[in-house]
Amino acid sequence: MSSTLNLLRISVNKQVLVKLKGGRELRGVLKSFDSHLNLLLEEAEEVKEGRTRKLGHVVVRGDNVILISPAA
Repeated sequence: MSSTLNLLRISVNKQVLVKLKGGRELRGVLKSFDSHLNLLLEEAEEVKEGRTRKLGHVVVRGDNVILISPAA
């Protein structure tokens, strides 16, 4: 397994920030992922200009993901 997937495995059940193509940013608890970087987030919210919008459970298609990092 690659080091990227190992880092993601450590982040399961922790809050992450996900930057997507098109400038969208999501924050939520990473529940699962696969080798294509498809993500399942719980308690997800969209972060835009310092404001948040609650989304709940979200499935993110891996080809839209630019960056995944621990949430601050």
